[in-house]
Amino acid sequence: MADEAKSVVVRGLEGVIAGETRVGYVDGVNGHLYFAGYEINELAGKVCYEEVVYLLHHNELPNQKQLTALRKELIAEMELPAPMLEWFKRVPKKTHPMALLRSAVSDLSMYDPDAEDPSLEANKRKALRLIAKIPVIIAGYHRIAEGAEILKPDPKKSLPENFLRMFLGRELVKEEIEAIGLMFVLHAEHDFNASTFAARVTASTLADVYAAITSAIATLQGPLHGGANQRVMEMLTDIGSPDDVDEYLDGMLNRREKIMGFGHREYKVEDPRARHLRKVSARLCERDRACHYYKMSELIERKVVKEKGIFPNVDFYSATVQHALGIPVRYYTTIFAASRIAGWTAHVLEQLADNKLMRPRSFFAGAWPRKFVPLNKRK
Repeated sequence: MADEAKSVVVRGLEGVIAGETRVGYVDGVNGHLYFAGYEINELAGKVCYEEVVYLLHHNELPNQKQLTALRKELIAEMELPAPMLEWFKRVPKKTHPMALLRSAVSDLSMYDPDAEDPSLEANKRKALRLIAKIPVIIAGYHRIAEGAEILKPDPKKSLPENFLRMFLGRELVKEEIEAIGLMFVLHAEHDFNASTFAARVTASTLADVYAAITSAIATLQGPLHGGANQRVMEMLTDIGSPDDVDEYLDGMLNRREKIMGFGHREYKVEDPRARHLRKVSARLCERDRACHYYKMSELIERKVVKEKGIFPNVDFYSATVQHALGIPVRYYTTIFAASRIAGWTAHVLEQLADNKLMRPRSFFAGAWPRKFVPLNKRK
C-alpha cells in the first residue's frame, strides 16, 4: 500500500490537474495564455484593465455601458479607512511593502460592511472592493513613507492610471499610461499558479474572501513566484554596465546559480507576456536614464538563451518597465499583486460557487509502526 502511494507522489504537484476553471489557461508547450478563452495576444494593447476584470468575473467582455458602470464602481471604492492610513504612519520604515500589503488586506476585512455575509452577491462586492483598494494601499503607503500628499482618484481615469498617478504624485504622460495599463492586463491572470492555488485552498475551507487573498499575497511574496521581478532589478543594478554582463553571467553559470527572470514551470517556449513587456521596456527606456538597463537585459537574454536554452518570463522585462516608470524596486511585487487581484478574486468566486474542501493526501516517508518506549527506559 505504501509503495502504491509513493508511485504517484509528484514533487511540486507538477503536471497534476487539481481542478477545473473557466478563468484562465496556460498552454505552456505552445506558449499561449488564455483569459476566459481569449488568447493574450488578442487582448494585449486592445482592451483596458477594467475590461479584463469584467471578462474574468463574468466570462465575457463588457459592452460600453457595463464597462462604464464597472469603472465607476471601482473608482468609488478607491479610498481607505482613516485608521488604516494612520497605521501606515506608525509602520517601521524597514517594513517591506509586501508585508504591509499582506497585513493591510487582512485588516480591511474589519471595515467591510459585508464582512460576515457569505452570500454570492456580498462576495462579489468584496472582490471589487479588493480590486479597487489594493492599488490604493500600495500608493498610500508609499506616499506616507515619503512624507508626501495622498492624491484622490480621478473618476475620468482608468484604475491603472489612477494607481500610478497616486503612487508618483503627478499626472502621467501617454507612454506611462499605456505601459501601466498593459502591465496590469498582462499580470491579471495566470491559471493555477502558486498564489492563485493558495487562494483557492483557503477559499475551499469557506474562509472569507479577505482571508483567501491574504493567502495569495503571502504566497506571491516568495522569490520563486512574484518576488522574482525584484531580484531581476537587483541583478541588473549589481551588474552595473552592459560591458560587465558577460563576466557576471559567466560567474553565475559556472556556479550554477538560478538566473531570476528566466524559465517557467509551465512555459517550454517564450512566455508570451515577456514579448509584450520587452517592447514596452524598449520604448520607455529609450527616453530616459534607464536605457543601459534595457541594453543589459538584451545581452543577458541573448546569453542565457544561447547557453541554457531557456527564455525570459514575465518578471524579466517587468523589472525594467517598472524602473522606467519610477517605481522603487521594493514595490515591484506589490504591483504584481495590484493587477493579479483580478484573477485571484475570479478564482475565489469560482471556487466558492462549486466548493469542495481541498484536502490532498501525502506519502509518509518515515519509519512505521514504531514501538513506544517510556521516558525512564529511553537511552
